[in-house]
Amino acid sequence: MIDKTGKQLAYVTSGCIRTPDAALPERLKTILDGLAEIIQQHQPEHVAVEQVFVNVNPKSTLLLGQARGAAICAAVSANLIVAEYTALQVKQAVVGNGHADKTQVQEMVKRLLQLAGTPSPDAADALACAICHAHGGLGLGQLSTAGYRVRNGRLIGGTP
Repeated sequence: MIDKTGKQLAYVTSGCIRTPDAALPERLKTILDGLAEIIQQHQPEHVAVEQVFVNVNPKSTLLLGQARGAAICAAVSANLIVAEYTALQVKQAVVGNGHADKTQVQEMVKRLLQLAGTPSPDAADALACAICHAHGGLGLGQLSTAGYRVRNGRLIGGTP
């Protein structure tokens, strides 16, 4: 999670929701409940998620898609705006190269958010998605500002 004031980005928090070694429905509920708690605690205005791509393992792709669906449901249930970006869009926005590797993404996230240490690959991916959204998705997913006003460089108000 990041905060944007004007053009300045600031790190708020990041983490990982650990699911129990249980059946899929229970693991999805853990994701849904965990994100609902984080949303309630931090009150974000927008949520950005990375789109799933089909890789060589269809089962992994399906499971990732279901976890992503639980995350989107947590955001939508809280009446938040959800933006989706491809990995290419995220890497292009953060590194300037849509084919950047994970270490390049980690380093740029560290620099852009002025972090003391290098974030884990998963945290860097999530923070990079947030940075992409904060920068307007390079015009590929611009924030809708209808119904909002700007105060001190921040969008205020609006209806999701």
